Amino acid sequence: MDAIHDADMIAADARWRARDLDVLWHPCTQMREHPHTLPLVPIARGEGAWLVGQDGRRYLDAVSSWWTNLFGHAEPRIGEAIARQAGTLEQVILAGFSHPPAVELAERLLAAAPREHSDEGMGRAPLAKVFYADNGSAGVEVALKMAFHWFHNRGEHTRTKFVALENGYHGETIGALSVGDIPLYRRVYAPLLVESLFAPSPDSYLAAPGQSAEDRARIAADGLRALFEQHPGEICALILEPLVQCAGGMRMHHPLYLRLARELCDAHGVFLIADEIAVGFGRTGTMFACEQAPAGTSGGEAGIQPDLLCLSKGLTGGFVPLAAVLTTQAIYDGFLDDSRERAFLHSHSYTGNPLACAAALASLSIFEADEVIARNRVTAQAMASLAAPFADLPHVADVRQTGMIVAFELTCGGNRHTPFDADHRVGLHAYRAALERGVVLRPLGDILYWMPPYCIDVDQLQLLAATTRDVIIEATACA
Repeated sequence: MDAIHDADMIAADARWRARDLDVLWHPCTQMREHPHTLPLVPIARGEGAWLVGQDGRRYLDAVSSWWTNLFGHAEPRIGEAIARQAGTLEQVILAGFSHPPAVELAERLLAAAPREHSDEGMGRAPLAKVFYADNGSAGVEVALKMAFHWFHNRGEHTRTKFVALENGYHGETIGALSVGDIPLYRRVYAPLLVESLFAPSPDSYLAAPGQSAEDRARIAADGLRALFEQHPGEICALILEPLVQCAGGMRMHHPLYLRLARELCDAHGVFLIADEIAVGFGRTGTMFACEQAPAGTSGGEAGIQPDLLCLSKGLTGGFVPLAAVLTTQAIYDGFLDDSRERAFLHSHSYTGNPLACAAALASLSIFEADEVIARNRVTAQAMASLAAPFADLPHVADVRQTGMIVAFELTCGGNRHTPFDADHRVGLHAYRAALERGVVLRPLGDILYWMPPYCIDVDQLQLLAATTRDVIIEATACA
């Protein structure tokens, strides 16, 4: 009976794969590689840290379904919150209308947002307003437009440039691509992009022999200072991912850079946009990565506060799309006028969707009820212990970690200066080998990483570690 059942499930899996390839165009995929070079895996359902295929096979979701799923698939508390809201109000235009989930979520996000305080009890005015969008790229577009438009409303028409970090990524809409620095994504669209300025990355992997991660952060900050000085009165904002450049290869930097960047932005009258779309909501060990910046030279508490904070991905626990941009009262006030042209007219149909806001509210409640941040720190320690031996593998150039993000940089002989030939596709080989073993390890080039749901347990972590070790050995042996 089981054999018949298995055969039926395998047949159903094949039918879904065929139907998919007849009609779907998948994201971030060279479709010519399906189905042979790049496996296509039809999924029937999710259970905690697991994805279950149409053929009944189980896959440990080690990448949180593109870094969105925080608490496990089909988390009942979030599902129930969406269902309750669906029975009351599924959608209403947010231009001229309001609804409780949008208001309550904005209140809770602002209460949780990073703040700066001084020893005297004085500090930066807190983030005070929330603008909703529907995905990370759209959130970045909102922040960029707000920063530019604010200066425009003040008559500072020369402030048209954005500064971003080398090797950074902020999305794939035209504005977001303009402040990204990954050639694979931006090269084709270069003629369409707004010209941006790129500052040296504080990436610790780039530290020269004898340099510490902190040294690298200071050197990068010096480069940022030089860029600001070369373009006085021309820059409206700096955008960065705090602590981890995620799509850039999970490259990590010392938190000192956040403090130095904040101080430089203040000195030059430039807004700081923190893209915490991937690193926010407990992923790095604190609720927001900005909180880990050291105290300034004048004292005060640790942590910096951006002028604009972009959130998405884990905001709804991975259930439905939603983004939020948090900003200050001063920026908000810069748009108040009798003229509609001075208003911020950015919009989309599903802004502040009630179902998405309800999901986000449930997600925030789980953080409180389950003491997620404290639990994540324990999990991160376990991940560190399991990852440490990988440094001894012959083709691992770097093992790095920030909170519940661990990355393994694979190079020829473990030499940072000798990457594998791109034609060997070591990362893809590792990905396919991991799928065969029931683990989703989607690579970034030849970089494998762990970014699992927060519900992952010890046994699952051990499976993840053992599988990762095996596939690294297998993939690099073939290169």
